[in-house]
Amino acid sequence: MAVVPWSPGWHPGALVCDDDDARGAQGPCSVAAEDEDGDEALLGVGGPRPWTPQEKLLHEARLKAKAKRRLRRASSRDSARESLSEGPEPGPEPPGSPKGRAHDRRSRTGKGRGLPKKGGAGGKGVWGAPGVVYGYQEPDVRDPNYDEVAQGDTVYATVVPELEEEELEKNVQPMVLEYFEHGDTSEVMELLRELNLGGRRPAVAALAVALALEGKASHRELTSRLLAELVGPVVTPDDMAWAFDAMLRDLPDLILDTPEAPQMLGQFIARAVADHALPLDFLERYKGRVDCEHARAALDRAAVLLRIKRDVNRLDNVWGVGGGQRPVKHLVKEMNLLLREYLLSGEVSEAEHCLRELEVPHFHHELVYEAVVMVLEGSGEESVAKMVTLLKVLWETGLVTLDQMNRGFQRVYEELGDISLDAPLAQGLLEQLVELCFDRGVITRALRDACPTRRRKRFISKGDGGQVKQ
Repeated sequence: MAVVPWSPGWHPGALVCDDDDARGAQGPCSVAAEDEDGDEALLGVGGPRPWTPQEKLLHEARLKAKAKRRLRRASSRDSARESLSEGPEPGPEPPGSPKGRAHDRRSRTGKGRGLPKKGGAGGKGVWGAPGVVYGYQEPDVRDPNYDEVAQGDTVYATVVPELEEEELEKNVQPMVLEYFEHGDTSEVMELLRELNLGGRRPAVAALAVALALEGKASHRELTSRLLAELVGPVVTPDDMAWAFDAMLRDLPDLILDTPEAPQMLGQFIARAVADHALPLDFLERYKGRVDCEHARAALDRAAVLLRIKRDVNRLDNVWGVGGGQRPVKHLVKEMNLLLREYLLSGEVSEAEHCLRELEVPHFHHELVYEAVVMVLEGSGEESVAKMVTLLKVLWETGLVTLDQMNRGFQRVYEELGDISLDAPLAQGLLEQLVELCFDRGVITRALRDACPTRRRKRFISKGDGGQVKQ
């Protein structure tokens, strides 16, 4: 081996091995030849000098990086050989080809052993690792591939949510108020069946009774009938008992709006027991257990009414007879009494209140007829003026409609001949009354023109034979 003498430009990469036997030996020559480029970049060209710590660290880092590159190349070759040996079917793309790399699930970062990620179970569109058997899963309606027809027989059902307390009052109150107008219990029951009352069924009866307490006697009669019809199809006797129990507890608040609430509630309880809407032992449950004086008054009222009616007969007249159920003769008598009291007192508001209490808006034409006849059979200008004032107020408030007003006057026009037999001055008083009513805006022009006038006898000339023209 020839040794090159030292020169100013000597560096470790400048060693050259001339002996052929020494070329295969491990020594400075082989290391220098392998790291020739790296050592030149590291040490540069210059005179001999020791390495600095930074240069030594850089040199070691380059050696480690070179070793890692060798290890990576070796592991890639080993994994490629394993995939070729395990694959039973020939034809996969070479590992180094671009097409094969696109579908290769091995890590491309160079980390790991080069095996598929997650054991081949990861990646987009992969259903899991090979050989894994999954159980049955229910189809998801949000799946884009969900097919409703392929799921078999589908049963559709309408689900009505249970009403909340506010919604119950909002839906049931208009039904009850409308029922007070038409009085058809079957329609109310049909509307209630469409609602999911759930555990709030007793609140329906309590709300109906509360509205009836603020209404008229006819409304309370209709409410009693409704409660009797609701038991069975809509509510149970226990629900009805719960409703009245809640009403008894709320009596202190109900008295603020309706001072007669205890007496009325007692009548409701008695009527419900008689109609078998409440259990027969409802009153027995409260003996010696009631502290509220208002509740005791209501229960005492119910007990008295049930004691009067033997064998618990139906208390049909507990609210009296009102509205169109009264006989016509009775209504005519009440209207005559109303008009006579008005002529004596002159209080229009009292007459209006009495007319409303009769609850016969379809029969108000009788009031107009009786008022006009009373003026024709009487005497004096004062009665005429009072009747015109009353009719004007009833017309403006809407108690007497246009149709009722016209029918009342037309009946007088048709019977004027018979009325004149008892009241000879009826014709003149009628014309005076009609003119005043027209001037005050009570009747129309057509109704005024339809009023019959007195016929005047007029003699014709002598040549006509002395006949008289009517």
